[in-house]
Amino acid sequence: MNMSGNTILITGGATGIGRAMAKYFLVRDNTVVVCGRRADRLAQAAAELPELHTIKCDVADPDSRNKLFQYIKTNFSNLNILINNAGIQRDVDLTKGMAELDGGADEIRINFEAPIYLSALFTPFLAGRDNATIVNVSSGLAFMVEHSIGMPVYCATKAGIHAFSLAQRKQLSPLGIRVVEIIPPMVESELNIEGRRKRNMVKTPFMISSDEFVEKALAKMESDIDEIRLER
Repeated sequence: MNMSGNTILITGGATGIGRAMAKYFLVRDNTVVVCGRRADRLAQAAAELPELHTIKCDVADPDSRNKLFQYIKTNFSNLNILINNAGIQRDVDLTKGMAELDGGADEIRINFEAPIYLSALFTPFLAGRDNATIVNVSSGLAFMVEHSIGMPVYCATKAGIHAFSLAQRKQLSPLGIRVVEIIPPMVESELNIEGRRKRNMVKTPFMISSDEFVEKALAKMESDIDEIRLER
């Protein structure tokens, strides 16, 4: 895969893995657009990466997704890579019923619905383009639920993204769109930072930094590996 000369949209690109991806692609002469929910983090990312383009977008909201798509069509008509990276993780106690599920941001809409609907919006736009690619970021926890029962919805959404990616890859292949699934191990980031603090797991010896993970994962993507795992 050609890792230079692309126009790339990264959702959730202001922090963590998304920002590390943005930095990786910028130094390889790509045009990179990132979106996110928090204006302050987008501004911080733009200050650190002056060539980065940013737009505020809540990918869980259908209107916001549609506006993002129209913005890209108008301003970045050469876009050929969509990276569905935005995601959240919450500790959820299922014994507390609806009050617990409604007690924070919606993992199902952000982690599962958004990548599916964004992919649907962008598929006709990407079809037939050089190097056309959709990247879905899932998680190693999709395959290790027994070790992460405190985050049941997160694990379920990421398992769903894995299954979706398998079908999407087969269906979009005739359109010339490559589908890549990136399956991170535990990466140093702000993901569920309060939950990590409760478990004393903000930083542990088996974690990997966002920059190191992205360097290794995207090297595999360049080598045309479509399901990318890094064991820790």
